Parts: sequence; structure tokens; C-alpha cells
Amino acid sequence: MIYIESGDTQPRRLSYYLAMEEYVAQHILRGEDCFFMWQVTPSVIFGRNQVPQNEVNIDYCRRHGIAMFRRKSGGGCVYADMSNVMLSYITPDENVDQTFSRYLDMVAGSLQAMGIDAHKNDHNDIMIGDRKVSGNAIYHLPGSNIAHGTLLYDTDMENMLKAITPSRQKLDKHGVESVRQRICLLKDYTPIPFADIRARLRASLCEHHYTLTAKDQAGIADIEREYLDPTFIGI
Repeated sequence: MIYIESGDTQPRRLSYYLAMEEYVAQHILRGEDCFFMWQVTPSVIFGRNQVPQNEVNIDYCRRHGIAMFRRKSGGGCVYADMSNVMLSYITPDENVDQTFSRYLDMVAGSLQAMGIDAHKNDHNDIMIGDRKVSGNAIYHLPGSNIAHGTLLYDTDMENMLKAITPSRQKLDKHGVESVRQRICLLKDYTPIPFADIRARLRASLCEHHYTLTAKDQAGIADIEREYLDPTFIGI
């Protein structure tokens, strides 16, 4: 598998990485699977069919500088920050079920190799015990599939919960603790530092790498405009 390097030293907007997935699928994928990881400043991303006013605490996000984006895959609303890593897997395999299963097995297997007791469940999550550490989604493009998801390490749980909870619902510390019982953080299950986890994931999954060119960056910017269109985002 090929690891795609953006060449950036600073994180970009979440929309850039969604556009990067599409660009890789359309212009770089040449019969071999591709993979990359990315991190963003606090952001919320919701699925293609979701109504953000029903899923996102828009006022809270605006007050706390949390960016909001829509993706083209299905699934639920996700909060991301610099203390978790996002995973993107692009493959020429057009079988959606097969692609999703393989992606989840690869990520869970890499974590198991680090001594973390991770496994996939029937909801396309990766679990440690009965707690979710990774939520995932997939969407199909002609000639390829893109699977992507989160991997929580030390995410701000309270910020995450309040950002993706409609403002009409009141939340207190007990509500946060309830969610904390269903979601887990990698830092609680391994002494391996976050940077090392990312490095080991890359090493276990990828044999080669490709660094985006200036032409590639321009192509990604063209695709990103759609993700930044207020009509597409719906807020």
C-alpha cells in the first residue's frame, strides 16, 4: 500500500483532507491501495444525509471556534481535534462490503500488533472491549471506494459531546460520564505515545510513499471548493 504525504507541516482545514481523498481516488490511484492519516484543529463533520441543525450544537461550535463540515459518506456526526487522528483508505476495489471489512481488519490488526485488544463490531466500529475507539464510514466513487474514520487517543470528551449535541438538550457532567462509558481513548490502554502509534500504523500498513506535487495541490483545491460551499454544508 502507498502512503500519501501532503508535504505540509501544519494541519489544514478538514475539507482539504476530504478533497484529498477524492483527488487520490481520481488521479493517483493506479491499481494499488492508498492510505494517509491527518489531524485537524477542533472540527465537526457530519454525514451526507444528516441535517446539521438536528445533529450539531451550532451555537456551541461557533462560540468555541469549532469548524463544521459535511462529508459525502454516510454515518453519524463526528468531532475531531489534534488529540485524535483521522484515517483515510482509498482502494480500486469497488466491492463496498469487502472494502469496509478489509479496512477495519487492517486497522484493528495494526492495533493488536501494538498490544491493544482491538476488534471490529457489526456497526463498522473498532472497539476495545465494549467501548468504541474508532467510528468509520465509506463511500463509493466510479472505480474506487474510500473508507475513513476516527481513532481517538486523548480527545476532549466534554468538548466532543457538547459540539455534537443539539443545544436544546441540556448536558451535565453525568451526561459526559455516560458517553465516556461507551467511548474510550487509546491513551488508557497503551503506554505507546501518540506519535509512535501513528508511525507504527503507517509502517504496518504501507510499503511505499508518494508526496503530493504542486499540481496535485491545485487539483485538491479545486475539489475542496465544493466542500466549502455553504449550500453543500447546509449551515
